[in-house]
Amino acid sequence: MSFFGMDCVRKNEREVERKLRANDREYNLSFKYATNAIKTSKYNPFTFLPLNLFEQFQRIANAYFLFLLVLQVIPQISSLSWFTTVVPLVLVLTVTALKDATDDINRHRSDNQVNNRKVQVLIDRKLRSEKWMDVQVGDIIKLENNQFVTADLLLLSSSEPLNLVYIETAELDGETNLKVRQALTVTGDLGEDIEKLADFNGEVLCEPPNNRLDRFTGTLTYAGQKYPLDNEKILLRGCTLRNTEWCFGLVLFGGPETKLMQNCGKTTFKRTSIDRLMNFLVICIFAFLAFMCIILAIGNYCWELNQGSQFIVFLPRQDDNAAGFSAFLTFWSYVIILNTVVPISLYVSVEIIRLGNSFYIEWDRKMYYARKDTPAEARTTTLNEELGQIKYIFSDKTGTLTQNIMIFNKCSINGKSYGDVYDYMGQRLEINEHTETVDFSFNPLADPRFMFHDHALVEAVKLENPEVHAFFRLLALCHTVMAEEKKEGEIFYQAQSPDEGALVTAARNFGFVFRSRTPDSVSIVEMGQQRSYELLAILDFNNVRKRMSVIVRSPEGKLSLYCKGADTIIYERLHQSCSKLMDVTTEHLNEFAGDGLRTLALAYKDLDEEYFNQWKQRHHEASTEMDDRESKLDQLYEEIEKDLLLLGATAIEDKLQDGVPQTIEQLSKADIKIWVLTGDKQETAENIGYSCNLLREEMTDVFVVSGNSSDDVRQELRNARSSMKLDVVEDSVFLTERTLGKSAKVVTDEVANGEYGLVINGHSLAHALERSTELEFLKTACMCKAVICCRVTPLQKAQVVELVKKYKQAVTLAIGDGANDVSMIKAAHIGVGISGQEGMQAVLSSDYSFAQFRFLERLLLVHGRWSYLRMCKFLRYFFYKNFTFTFVHFWYAFFCGFSAQTVYDEWFITLYNLMYTALPVLGMSLFDQDVNDVWSFQHPQLYVPGQLNLYFSKKAFFKCALHSGYSSMVLFFIPYAAMYDTVRDDGKDVADYQSFALLTQTCLLFAVSIQLGFEMSYWTAVNTFFVLGSLAMYFVVTFTMYSNGMFLTLPSAFPFIGTARNSLNQPNIWLTILLTSILCVLPVVTYRFLLIQLCPSINDKVMFKVRQAKAAPPPPTRRTRIRRTSSRRSGYAFSHAQGYGDLVTSGRFLRRPAVRSSGFTHVGRTTTGFSPMGRSAGYSPTGRPQTAKVPDVEVTSLQMYRTIKDPAL
Repeated sequence: MSFFGMDCVRKNEREVERKLRANDREYNLSFKYATNAIKTSKYNPFTFLPLNLFEQFQRIANAYFLFLLVLQVIPQISSLSWFTTVVPLVLVLTVTALKDATDDINRHRSDNQVNNRKVQVLIDRKLRSEKWMDVQVGDIIKLENNQFVTADLLLLSSSEPLNLVYIETAELDGETNLKVRQALTVTGDLGEDIEKLADFNGEVLCEPPNNRLDRFTGTLTYAGQKYPLDNEKILLRGCTLRNTEWCFGLVLFGGPETKLMQNCGKTTFKRTSIDRLMNFLVICIFAFLAFMCIILAIGNYCWELNQGSQFIVFLPRQDDNAAGFSAFLTFWSYVIILNTVVPISLYVSVEIIRLGNSFYIEWDRKMYYARKDTPAEARTTTLNEELGQIKYIFSDKTGTLTQNIMIFNKCSINGKSYGDVYDYMGQRLEINEHTETVDFSFNPLADPRFMFHDHALVEAVKLENPEVHAFFRLLALCHTVMAEEKKEGEIFYQAQSPDEGALVTAARNFGFVFRSRTPDSVSIVEMGQQRSYELLAILDFNNVRKRMSVIVRSPEGKLSLYCKGADTIIYERLHQSCSKLMDVTTEHLNEFAGDGLRTLALAYKDLDEEYFNQWKQRHHEASTEMDDRESKLDQLYEEIEKDLLLLGATAIEDKLQDGVPQTIEQLSKADIKIWVLTGDKQETAENIGYSCNLLREEMTDVFVVSGNSSDDVRQELRNARSSMKLDVVEDSVFLTERTLGKSAKVVTDEVANGEYGLVINGHSLAHALERSTELEFLKTACMCKAVICCRVTPLQKAQVVELVKKYKQAVTLAIGDGANDVSMIKAAHIGVGISGQEGMQAVLSSDYSFAQFRFLERLLLVHGRWSYLRMCKFLRYFFYKNFTFTFVHFWYAFFCGFSAQTVYDEWFITLYNLMYTALPVLGMSLFDQDVNDVWSFQHPQLYVPGQLNLYFSKKAFFKCALHSGYSSMVLFFIPYAAMYDTVRDDGKDVADYQSFALLTQTCLLFAVSIQLGFEMSYWTAVNTFFVLGSLAMYFVVTFTMYSNGMFLTLPSAFPFIGTARNSLNQPNIWLTILLTSILCVLPVVTYRFLLIQLCPSINDKVMFKVRQAKAAPPPPTRRTRIRRTSSRRSGYAFSHAQGYGDLVTSGRFLRRPAVRSSGFTHVGRTTTGFSPMGRSAGYSPTGRPQTAKVPDVEVTSLQMYRTIKDPAL
């Protein structure tokens, strides 16, 4: 379990700057900085009951029922016993309190697990094992390999050469490759000498707590000198120490003030759109209830004035103002009687339905990932129906859409393409698991997991083709990878990015093995010969350069510059003599890009010794400049990186997760818009967009927004909008929606004149999210079919989600797998976590979790749609049966002198919602489905009605109320007329109150049961048992309660003695029941028949097709690999941040010397860290073993179902 799945806590007083002194707790305590303790729980044993009850009674319904309970204990106005309200109210409060208590106990356990972790703290000149929660700002702590970083630390010293440490930041930014941090020399000299560390009294002046993960500013004052501090010297909470035996750090920020916690996003209580609509409808119902009670109170006043005097004999008045007072009491009496318009059992039933549908998600074997033994999990039970209304999906890229595994797939060397396999006729063959692989047995240092299928490349290496050798020599030298060789021949690579790891591994297998490096040399094994190259300079990668170069001197003394980078960048710097080779390589690049691969061009040049010495002198001068250092270095890099000679190009596959393109295609057909929010560079994100069918060549245009100012970004967005829609009308994009008195602007959807995509960079997005530009960005983005935001921070992800939530009347879903996705997951209406390579933080913060992106299709199109459909049917039917039940009281009031007399027996009123009608409606809400999962996949358009709120809305509620009004009139007046002046077969009178009450309630139960049958689309044995069993239960309970024995036991509670056996044995009673039932359902049958014939919905059409088919679903079809043909070339991502070239060449180097061996003397070829899958070399940044593909491991939903296009739909 991750250690920071908790809410951010912010200080009340805003801190301007932070001052602290090492090893001086008394001084630091004076500033009242936060400790390192985390608290996410809400209650303790003393506050649980009062706080929980206070929260529960903030719900309008609970407060209303408490108010009713108070009214019912007042004898003058209570016409119902108190137990009719107190029993269900206590039940609801108890169930909710138990659920809240369970959740809070889990939070307590999580807090305790985190806070009680141990770390070594320097106290009183000794290292003591202390709990995390006892660590304070200014403490010096010792971390060891593979430990979590306890708090935000200033790195002081480490076990590695030159005070370097290696950290994994997956929980912070989603990147699984290792990062390097280095301490100041002055603190590095402290080493692990406890006495020196205890005497260290440096003072730090730095920025206040904030959420900027990529920036830190501060100064350290020590021994009279000031030293600048930046992000490269800081270890953030959320990181893990790797490949470093120990390090010491000074605590700068603790607990809620750490950058991680500042980024974690605020946890908000999520409510579904149906919940919000329900709150509005409940208020409307209360208003209508008050209106009915006022009418009946006025009726009572008039009746008392006109008729009341006739009843003085047996209803004596206490004073002359009896009419007004009677009307007042009558008002409150009818508030009690008519309260069943909003029964408390509604909320109990809703929670049960949500819980049941959550179990369906967890039990679904088709969402179980066997390879990792990971089932789907519904981590919340309150949001299921909203899964059927999603309009916008915000997705992370790395680890969510992709596996974060890079594979060396193809390459082009000196105009020849390698990687494809051809038959004897020259036809290209499709590569699969049965295709013969290249034998690398000639190379004992090769990675045995590396797979390549084109034998021609190995033959070219063995024939010592100079261009091929130069190609792989470049890959073995031009990088910042670190090699670790714990045993001779067992080489493990730690790469700045997965791409680099895959390229260096490819060079290793083809005979150019990178073995080790020092700050000024790189040692490689070339075809069995150990060679050491002098490393003279690294011209490192950044987002602007999009390339990296190294300058090396060979053992023979030859100076060379090797360069790799994005093809467009490299081409601009090539010598004129390469023009023909450029044309051929460009064709290969287009072919590689057409297969969705990440491309990279390679070039080199030989350098003159004299020129290089002059250049190096100028480089040294520029690197020591304090002002404008970066621009001066860039000019020097530009100067030397020209007139290059092209070697070729590489093509790397960033493997998508299984079924991602098909899933995105299905979701698009369901009219769901997908936005990708990633920290990756633009070229990488675009490439994945094309690979997974998010961006397509058929699109009219893909707009790229890359402005560096608000004005530039605004203009680019306007230009894009004008291209998509020429007749843009500024005033027509807003609707004002009023809900509960609040006015909010809603940006309406605009229709574009084609299909468009939008790609926007992180720095441009920062301007686009400004208040003056956000609407322009939103309007433009919403007109596009797909949106990709690159280089975004965790907070920007959340801001994009909040922007759509604020101005779009739509339900949002965010899906991610890393801690950098947590704020986005918390901000969206629904958060989905993928348990992948980047830790469990996203899962812990999510509402739903599973192992593969493709399961999202089933979650939405099947479980989400069914949950929404069931909930809407439940609410429509529940309101119908309760309105009908209650409105009968209203009509009866006009025949009982407005005396607040109930129509039904009190026991029937108590048990109507708890026993007689509870199970049938729950059965429908848990088991009903319009079509099965197969048809749901074949017709994704079935999802659209949920997005438009077509199944339950204010309009549907109004129709339900009208239907109930009609049914209540039938249920009152037909029995009333049937029993008026009626006698039994033996001549005795049956027109008494108790017989009428029994007849009315029996008619009501039959009518609502038949109506339920019309609502259900899918009958099961359970549903049938619930419906028939509830009717049978009604008669059993009725005959029991109306028996002589019950009356004799407690006469006041069971006054209806003998009524059931005296009434229900009369034929005219049963004829009345039949007549009322027919009249109640006749309008419904007529309306539905006409609706299906004249204006059928998408559900009606598909259900008609299902009835026509009557056979098994279509047979499963093999899923074919989607290939795209494209002319665009993709960029290559070296990393998500600037590289570490300056560390490599500065003498502050990276790693202990590796174990050396003399070339190819070792026969064993076992390695660690790489587990390729698929067709080529695989690089796993986590170093975890990857499982080879097992045939027929599991059948995905996408393999089972194919989409059938129906012209009629």
